[in-house]
Amino acid sequence: MTLTPLPYRVVDRREETRDTATLTLAPSGEPLAPFAPGQFAMVYAFGVGEIPVSVSRILDSGRLVHTVRAVGAVSRALHGLGPGAHVAVRGPFGRGWDTTAARGRDVLVVAGGIGLAPLRPLLDTVLAEPEAYGRLNVLAGARSPDDLLYGDEIPSWRRPFAQATVDRPSAGWTGRVGIVTGLIGEARFRPPDTTAFVCGPEVMIRATARTLMHHGVDAARIQVSLERNMRCATGHCGHCQLGPLLLCRDGPVVGYDRAESLLTVREL
Repeated sequence: MTLTPLPYRVVDRREETRDTATLTLAPSGEPLAPFAPGQFAMVYAFGVGEIPVSVSRILDSGRLVHTVRAVGAVSRALHGLGPGAHVAVRGPFGRGWDTTAARGRDVLVVAGGIGLAPLRPLLDTVLAEPEAYGRLNVLAGARSPDDLLYGDEIPSWRRPFAQATVDRPSAGWTGRVGIVTGLIGEARFRPPDTTAFVCGPEVMIRATARTLMHHGVDAARIQVSLERNMRCATGHCGHCQLGPLLLCRDGPVVGYDRAESLLTVREL
């Protein structure tokens, strides 16, 4: 973990949706320590500020990949950067996805909206070593087809089941319509032998976890990624406190057996 921001430059930008872009960053000098799936960096837009952003792919040579949605001043600034632009990055921070706990078990990945971004490195890990895991199921939800991330990659995740659904279909959409929890009954997994990974809006996380538990997945086997207002990323400022947890340090990934009661606490 590096607390001092290090200089990085944008070497690639891919437009994902009307308000979301994926940036590939290369170190201008010394790289940060390697990231694990589910961890995040604090990315600084010069003259604007700093925000936490999960890694959305892990590459070699110290490069970082971040998928950024333009929702605030800093994220809009980062979203607008192109190749050649410079940022500062510190990290890696937080507890990521526990892929070791899923080895030998079926893997169920459930994402809502931008929540697919922190899950993509997990998918890369499972797909790189398919013999170590059971059946892979990927369920992705979005507001509309135009808001669906990584649509060109979803077919490659069908090991054996990958499906996307949208709330509001547009002309030409031939896929599913409805909330992502509606896909769980179609997925091909064995609930007692499944590890689930869930990321998205909290209302979607709660609904997904409850549905999975109804199907027989143990709460401790459901890993969720939670979001609060992170500032320092080191557990000192307290902005990201959720009950007894400081999510920048104790999360963002936690088991639903710990998260269930905490998700009734409103963020201040």
